[in-house]
Amino acid sequence: MRYRQVLTDPIIDNNPVTLQILGICSAVAVTRSMWPAFVMAISVTAVLMFSNTAVSALRGIMPRSVRLVLEVTLIASAVIVADEALQAYAPETSKTLSVFVGLIITNCIVLGRAESFALNNGVRASFLDGLGNGIGYGLLLLSVAAVRELFGSGTLMDQPVFAQTADSAIFVANEFMALPASAFFIIGLIIWALRSWKPDQVEAREFDAEDGG
Repeated sequence: MRYRQVLTDPIIDNNPVTLQILGICSAVAVTRSMWPAFVMAISVTAVLMFSNTAVSALRGIMPRSVRLVLEVTLIASAVIVADEALQAYAPETSKTLSVFVGLIITNCIVLGRAESFALNNGVRASFLDGLGNGIGYGLLLLSVAAVRELFGSGTLMDQPVFAQTADSAIFVANEFMALPASAFFIIGLIIWALRSWKPDQVEAREFDAEDGG
């Protein structure tokens, strides 16, 4: 197995958000600014690496009848640790992210990679797959957050980029960028741009309109 391909494929060629359309909810919820998006990306990546590695290591002794229960338990354990670490070392960010860190348990990317990859591959490959998918997910989150924060408040990572004064029109905040709906449009544009660049990512039509079915 080519470990480099396992690591790099999820970044663009098989990105969990843009190609597999997974993890959309968190991409909408935590991308109003870059810092929470960065912390969420790190948290999801850490959970992915742990759960993939653990599932791969235990796949030989894991009873198939309770496989999903064990996988969810492993994922939940990692999420609890990540949430407690955030509350201890980054309490303000933890408050900003609110329940969304806990909801990593329900993130389709995490369970999906455990089921589709970690159960069928070795520990090293599974670790790299978790890291690659975390990076791909994180880059998407940060790209969306950068656009929303820059045009919504004139800052990046909470640092001023555009001057904003009461009596100057140098920068006028776009209020639409503060709304979750803006993330859908940005993600849609990113998907369109990627599939224009890489036509092989476009899904085949399920039917021919000319044939009527």
